[in-house]
Amino acid sequence: MRFDDLAGVSGRVAETSGRLDKVAQLADLLVRLDPSEIEIAVGFLIGWPRQGRLGVGWAAFRDARPQPAAASSLTLSAVDETLQRIKESKGKGSAGARLGLLRGLLERSSEPEQRFLQALSTGEVRQGALEGVLTEAVARAAGLPADSVRRAVMLAGDLGRAAAVLLVEKEAGLARYRVELFRPVQPMLADSAPDVAAALAQLGRAALEYKLDGARVQVHKAGDDVAVYSRSSNLVTAAVPEVVEAVRLLTSRELILDGEVIALNPDGRPHPFQVTMRRFGRRLEVERLREELPVTPFFFDLLLEDGEELLDRPYSARSERLAAALPASLVVPRIVTESLDAALRFEADALGRGHEGVMAKSLDAPYAAGRRGSAWLKVKTARTLDLVVLAAEWGSGRRQGWLSNLHLGARDPTGGFVMLGKTFKGMTDEILAWQTRELLAREVRREGHIVHVRPELVVEVAFNEVQDSSQYPGGVTLRFARIKGYRPDKRADDADTIEAVRALR
Repeated sequence: MRFDDLAGVSGRVAETSGRLDKVAQLADLLVRLDPSEIEIAVGFLIGWPRQGRLGVGWAAFRDARPQPAAASSLTLSAVDETLQRIKESKGKGSAGARLGLLRGLLERSSEPEQRFLQALSTGEVRQGALEGVLTEAVARAAGLPADSVRRAVMLAGDLGRAAAVLLVEKEAGLARYRVELFRPVQPMLADSAPDVAAALAQLGRAALEYKLDGARVQVHKAGDDVAVYSRSSNLVTAAVPEVVEAVRLLTSRELILDGEVIALNPDGRPHPFQVTMRRFGRRLEVERLREELPVTPFFFDLLLEDGEELLDRPYSARSERLAAALPASLVVPRIVTESLDAALRFEADALGRGHEGVMAKSLDAPYAAGRRGSAWLKVKTARTLDLVVLAAEWGSGRRQGWLSNLHLGARDPTGGFVMLGKTFKGMTDEILAWQTRELLAREVRREGHIVHVRPELVVEVAFNEVQDSSQYPGGVTLRFARIKGYRPDKRADDADTIEAVRALR
């Protein structure tokens, strides 16, 4: 397939508001693919090529972007091969080599293809064809029930690989997918609830668990063989020997466990997320790090035990099996209740121990991996700051033509503002249109795709945590920052100070 066909469909899907219409357009594209192109195309459409992150940013496109070709000459396979060569360019002179490969690719690209390549390489593909929509499109193109395809994707651990099988083998391909030890299952995801009362109103009698701000892991055990996988299915066994040792001691012969690994202070309170993640960023000196920063696993689900698949069992049954298979010290604290008073006391206890909040889970729900749904709801106590907009970046995909990604600054009492991060999350179309108009009216200069503005507009930003960062001049940044709304009632002089931000660490 020609690359401009895919880029064109992506553009049209971005302009389509209805989910069913998006699915129809994507399904029509999928049935026209050669089998060898399916995995490539799926990766492109969800904004995650099979090569993963390429190490190519906005600056590279600014330096390499030539005039567009009058007509496209690229195929999906040709683009994939070039991206693979870019990914494999390492060592001395690799930056120049990557730039040369990128320039060669862009010289052969039409203007729509150049836009799509830039979005793909910089993680900005946002045409609304993310995994949920594309999974439904695969089901439609293959003539299979969507639930069956979602389950196959969950067990395959990768939408592109599953699509490549199901679009060719149809019903027969579904039989390939079952729970297997040492093939990680996509994790089940949670939706959000504003508070505990709303969660109970939606679920009724439910299980409530501490919401830990740790590293999501899936642990597979077969006898003494234990493997630990990250949320993205990467093998991280060597980084967490404590987890391996704890699971080896369990009496069950075979297990697949879902949980979190977290670093705790001596008093049992959790370290910040970024501290826990230090254990996953080092391949050497694991034993020294283990002494300095031990981690503890806490599990909240059981997907397989001694050859028996449990994914389709209700959560209440899975949690009972989990409690029977593991000591209480390895299980996330949990209660089952329909009482709001009891739920609020449990939430207060979780927060008092330094955790993020609580999870509320339907007792009847199966394990629906890879999906955000109402069966699991996260309730977190978000904090907010009033910050000043220092600059904004032009959006792409659905946000093409709008200033989207905001550069956020805290007030420096000695003068000026200190940048501490960016976010494009939480904005409606109305906010995007309004802020584009207002920010352009305050423009002072441009730097590539970045529009710098007079620091006048104050925005309320919700976030989960302040963490240390060497990327920003203030030495801190906000984790999971999202826009709650602009504050026209406040002036830039009313914004929170950088000292106030640092004090929240």
